[in-house]
Amino acid sequence: MILGVRRILRLCECEQIRGAGGVEENPGGAKRRMPKLRIPAKIWNNQKVKNQPADDQLDCTQQQEEQLEETQPEERLEEVSRRLILREEDLFGKDSHCEEEEDQLQQDFEGLSVQIWMAIHESFSPLTSSAEALESLRSAVTSILQQEVQDQRWRDSPKEQVPVWRPQRWFSTHNQLLQKMVESRLSRAVEENSRETDQLSSVVKKQVRCMGKRVEEDLLIVVRKLKGCYPAKVDILNVYAGLYHRTFSARLAELTSSGLETDDCSYLLFWVNHYYPQEILKHKELDGQIKTACLGSLLLKDALTQLEEQYLTHRQEKVNLWLNAILMKEQESWLSENAPELIDSYYFSPLAIDVIQLINGSLTEFNQTIKNRNKLVRITVHLENFFSSYKKCLEDFMKGNHSNTHSVVKAQLVCEQQLSEYLSRQTEGLSEELRRRCLDSLAALRDCGYRYFTCPLQDQIKVRLSQLWTPVWVDGSLPVVDLLLDFLNQQLVDITDLKPTCRQSLLCVLYHDVVLQYVKKMMKMKMRSKKQQGAGAQRMNEDAQKLDCFFKEEGCAETSWLCEMLCILAEILRLQDPASIQLEIVNLARSFPDLSGAHVSELLSLKTGLSAADVRSIRQSVEENRLLVDSTNHSPQFFSRIKVKWINNKINQIGLKT
Repeated sequence: MILGVRRILRLCECEQIRGAGGVEENPGGAKRRMPKLRIPAKIWNNQKVKNQPADDQLDCTQQQEEQLEETQPEERLEEVSRRLILREEDLFGKDSHCEEEEDQLQQDFEGLSVQIWMAIHESFSPLTSSAEALESLRSAVTSILQQEVQDQRWRDSPKEQVPVWRPQRWFSTHNQLLQKMVESRLSRAVEENSRETDQLSSVVKKQVRCMGKRVEEDLLIVVRKLKGCYPAKVDILNVYAGLYHRTFSARLAELTSSGLETDDCSYLLFWVNHYYPQEILKHKELDGQIKTACLGSLLLKDALTQLEEQYLTHRQEKVNLWLNAILMKEQESWLSENAPELIDSYYFSPLAIDVIQLINGSLTEFNQTIKNRNKLVRITVHLENFFSSYKKCLEDFMKGNHSNTHSVVKAQLVCEQQLSEYLSRQTEGLSEELRRRCLDSLAALRDCGYRYFTCPLQDQIKVRLSQLWTPVWVDGSLPVVDLLLDFLNQQLVDITDLKPTCRQSLLCVLYHDVVLQYVKKMMKMKMRSKKQQGAGAQRMNEDAQKLDCFFKEEGCAETSWLCEMLCILAEILRLQDPASIQLEIVNLARSFPDLSGAHVSELLSLKTGLSAADVRSIRQSVEENRLLVDSTNHSPQFFSRIKVKWINNKINQIGLKT
């Protein structure tokens, strides 16, 4: 019986040789013919069909089906198995039996085993899809399990009473045969090398894809057809999944043992970490049925770590190289003295889109190649240096005398906005610390661009606001703010070709600068009488409304707090009652936490009617009612840009101590 099993396994290994005529070459070179086995006509015909030219297979298959319809149905394998078991029990239940009967029974068992193993071996044959072939497979499986039960019945019997062929261990042989089949099918998959792999650039990629697709196709055949031929307790899907997993894993280990090119390394990692576990094992027809936790990774941890490190090192260098190339290309376009491209009537640069596409592409590839998400920072680590270099390059360019500086800066402000929005949304691959540093670099670049447009206006703004708190301004005969807004309206024509959202942000900065100059001028006013301060406060309210209306029309709706602040300052000037002044200043300090004690002293110095005790009380109340630091993080910054005299700061410190 053991010789019979070995012969079957040998037959399965030599399937293709048998189809070519049954001749095999032995290692010594001499040819010998395989022993002829008793194979059912149906299975033998299937083998002949497989070895005929492809053009003739269809006709041959049709002829075979017609022949099968004409013949009587063969006895099912499970019935033969059951009958042989009965003969065995009857024969060995006697006190003595004929040796010839025992030999004949053993031969019949061997004949049955040949038919069973051939039925198993044909599991993935195209002909197995027929109902008759599937029934034959089911019957073969039932026979194997019957023989397993019979093995157990003889287990405790005295050795001299047990048939020589027991235990047969057909289920173990079945699993060995499946292992041979899986190995053979993966080998043939590589040899066949389907047309789908023609576009792949290397032998390694073709081998990985061929084997991987064969695993996918065969597991789907198992779940669709073969699974129904096995009882649930066998769990044949997981049996095959384990065999294919281990065999595929061993083949991949062979491929990686001698080292891989970086491109092949990336492709193999894609299969190991993404396609195999996500697309094959979690295929909609397989998901939830395969015990993936028991399979583990296709590669051992050390081999996988080595490949991932090779990939990450290469990818990190590539990202850095590509970022530098993007910046260099951008610099070359600046120095060409040509204006950037106009899109939708505003200047545009491709730098931001190139960077975003590079990072997105790298992150997408990473997610399909590397399992450990913590290693994503290896891809984005160069962003901080890139943005810092980007800012420095723009600053250096702006220092030169170039005819296209205006248009270049406008295009870079658009890039900054696109990149900042991208980094703010991007939650993957960026630590909070790295994100903050990158955004800080971009904010510095943006401020640099804003200063380019606002700095030339600063002197003109100061000149036009110099008439504030003069008698002609107080009595309304000199419309200082109206004249300033007319001037700004003329200057803003120069930024009509700036992207609208960037233009709005720039105008918000300009609005902030105008109000800053306005408040600085107010703190230096010389009018001390109640009447003058009351009239000045009224004029401040009017100016605040004019400024707010002008900049709102330009899209600066988010800076209305500047108008509110001017109105609070105007109210402080108008009020004369110490308690009322105290309430307004406390309100101002809570709304603008950067209002320092020195600023409070500067404001109080404008109020001539306050006693020293009133001043100390107000300052103390302001300090006691300030908001906690944690609650002021999102408060607008304004007064920190207004410097107060050193002597006022010193007086403020002394006053708080007394």
